[in-house]
Amino acid sequence: MTDMINIALPKGRLGDKVYNMFERAGFECPSIREKSRKLIFENTEAGVRYFWVKPSDVAIYVERGAADIGVVGKDILMEDKTNVYELLDLGVGRCRMAVAGPKGFSYDRDNELRVATKFVNVAREFYASSGTDIDIIRLNGSIELAPILGLSDVIVDLVETGTTLRENNLEVIEEIAQISARLIANKASFKFKTSQIEHIVQKLEDTIDK
Repeated sequence: MTDMINIALPKGRLGDKVYNMFERAGFECPSIREKSRKLIFENTEAGVRYFWVKPSDVAIYVERGAADIGVVGKDILMEDKTNVYELLDLGVGRCRMAVAGPKGFSYDRDNELRVATKFVNVAREFYASSGTDIDIIRLNGSIELAPILGLSDVIVDLVETGTTLRENNLEVIEEIAQISARLIANKASFKFKTSQIEHIVQKLEDTIDK
């Protein structure tokens, strides 16, 4: 029997969208739709085994080999620099990584720029490329509050519609990167299960809205 491909899916809305893509591609697993406390779902005929994990943990499961492939946001790959192969842009979960701040904000380069973000590595790398001196303030939630309350000058965060920014008199100042869900693979798994993984990639490509 062919080895099963272990697939780590992110919990939540993105994971549901991604599983739908796998299903349309011919890698369905009916038990995943059932209400249960099961953690692992498999379809031996299709040769796939799925499990749900926290979105920020998907890349770790893949990098460490507990999953052969997985789906993760490009933002997490940029921040964590995980040692995996990025195989395919799935075209879902689209948003952008951006610098935002108060409307009309201008930066005095003689002063250190205070940047609030949970994407510490992304922010550091982005500003290092322009030689900007920054003070990073690590926050995990409600990042838009930081410039409003004077904790930071700007924020680096994901922006989907921009509604939250506009409602709080903030705006995008610079775009850093386009973000979407990416299919990733464990490097050893890709070496030893190349044909199976490439077959999945090919079938998934056919489900992507062009």
